[in-house]
Amino acid sequence: MADTSLDGLAALVTGGASGLGAAVAQRLREAGAHVGVLDLDPDAADPAFERRAADVSDRASVVAAVEGIAETFGRLDIVVNNAGIGAVGDVAANDDDEWARVLSVNVTGIARVAAAALPWLRRSPAAAVCNTSSIAATVGLPQRALYSASKGAVLSLTRAMAADHLREGIRVNAVNPGTADTPWVQRLLAQADDPGAERAALEARQPHGRLVSAREVAEAVLYLVGPQSGSTTGTYIEVDGGMAALRLRPA
Repeated sequence: MADTSLDGLAALVTGGASGLGAAVAQRLREAGAHVGVLDLDPDAADPAFERRAADVSDRASVVAAVEGIAETFGRLDIVVNNAGIGAVGDVAANDDDEWARVLSVNVTGIARVAAAALPWLRRSPAAAVCNTSSIAATVGLPQRALYSASKGAVLSLTRAMAADHLREGIRVNAVNPGTADTPWVQRLLAQADDPGAERAALEARQPHGRLVSAREVAEAVLYLVGPQSGSTTGTYIEVDGGMAALRLRPA
């Protein structure tokens, strides 16, 4: 039986050309949504999507791309703020320019996209925003100081947005993936002295013993943005194999 839970709605996914963003865009399309993708390299996205080049660290770029998608569909109901970049190291590992760059993409980028989308979302009968945070927002991970700070800010921003816009009919939530099997993680593994051992360590630290799949994250996003979750706002779903909450005894 076809999934038509988002039938007729228009969705926008940032960072939608690869990894988690591509999986989310595909799942929303399967659910019946018209899907637009914003990405630095939109040509890498599935041509089934409406595609626009956008740099979420540049407000003019964001405004032009969001307007282009919304005008093409004649509406905008769902925004998934997924675009983000990583950072490795302790608190002394990255200079001021790198701190500013990561925060501009991972945090202020969400604000730029949401601000551009607000006039359209306010007209929607089923407006929803989902921000991609991370397990790093709620659990202390080694060598992830800057990245963790940015994703913690995403959670705080999510709740603030939910409070600001609830009475306008706009729900705002977040998804917190654990370590997922994405191109970014694959690149990190490739840089390790022993990629096989590093992958095994990442899998072992998640209680279910494996990396999270992009599709699993996409299913959580689908729930959060769908009309069926109309009483869910200002919260987040952890898709992390139990890493944030479970403390299993060693096998």
